[in-house]
Amino acid sequence: MYHTSREIYLAIRQQSTTVIQPIASPLNTPPWLTAVRAAESKKAIDIRVLDLRDVTSFADFFVVCSGANPKQIQAICEEIGSQLAERGEHPVSVEGFDNAEWVLADYGDYLIHVFSAKARTYYDLERLWRHAKVVAIPEAS
Repeated sequence: MYHTSREIYLAIRQQSTTVIQPIASPLNTPPWLTAVRAAESKKAIDIRVLDLRDVTSFADFFVVCSGANPKQIQAICEEIGSQLAERGEHPVSVEGFDNAEWVLADYGDYLIHVFSAKARTYYDLERLWRHAKVVAIPEAS
């Protein structure tokens, strides 16, 4: 039992210093990096992130990757969508999922492009957006 306000203050202070612990939040991770990690988990190949902020105003980032076949491309897209939904991020639109040659998921500030090898070579977004900066993807921890 506490008898003075000082004892109450010290008890509260002791509790607050021992109970409060920093919690790592996935929201500290940029959403494009969450998409990259999701793509990596489904074995996407040749993952690139383009920073478009100095090039255009319609999007800040492109995440571009490839899958080996339509089933893998769909699995990559589903995992990206699932992990971003956990963050509260939902696409404005998704195009090309059924055909799975080039799936485009528009999240507003960033767009996710998942290609077949053939479609990626044909459309060559990296050449088209060659003035964008390529973002270094940090190593997974």
